[in-house]
Amino acid sequence: MTLLVVIASTRPGRVGLPVGKWFVEQAQKHGGFDEVAVADLMELSLPLLDEPQHPRLRKYTKDHTVRWSRMVDAADAVVFVMPEYNYSMTAPLKNAVDFLYSEWNYKAAGLVSYGGISGGLRAQQQAKQVLTAVRMMPVPESVSIPFVAQYLKDGKLDPPEAAAQSAQAMLDELRKWTTALLSLRVRQA
Repeated sequence: MTLLVVIASTRPGRVGLPVGKWFVEQAQKHGGFDEVAVADLMELSLPLLDEPQHPRLRKYTKDHTVRWSRMVDAADAVVFVMPEYNYSMTAPLKNAVDFLYSEWNYKAAGLVSYGGISGGLRAQQQAKQVLTAVRMMPVPESVSIPFVAQYLKDGKLDPPEAAAQSAQAMLDELRKWTTALLSLRVRQA
């Protein structure tokens, strides 16, 4: 099974990259997924919804959409690593989800958020609404890193042990849901 980790921050000087790298290490240590792939939305650089057809039709005309579709299609589960901007998920993350439809269907989703006092929990709540609209199953367990800046040292994230414990618990649950949802994805195909 393949886990896709989506790094949703695209700002210069972003914290998302060190948080994403930390989470990838956690996922590899966990060992519940055969492969851990990474999609960095900054590198992917998706424009604002430029496909002429609705994504449910999968009639993509742009190379960036085809590439994004293949990345998501190849995943069995997805973890979104995201900051909170103004009580919300990032615009690039919402755009990336909206670019596709059936590629997301019946996949388990994990959420790793970070920020100030809330640790990104408000962004997680909003993301859950969006993800269920594309038929994903966000697992209840998640990772939230409040006051993330204090855990950054030389471009690396060194969060408290509770974050690693949360990551392992989320990955355990993500693996269960990924296995359970497999039969729905097979029927859909």
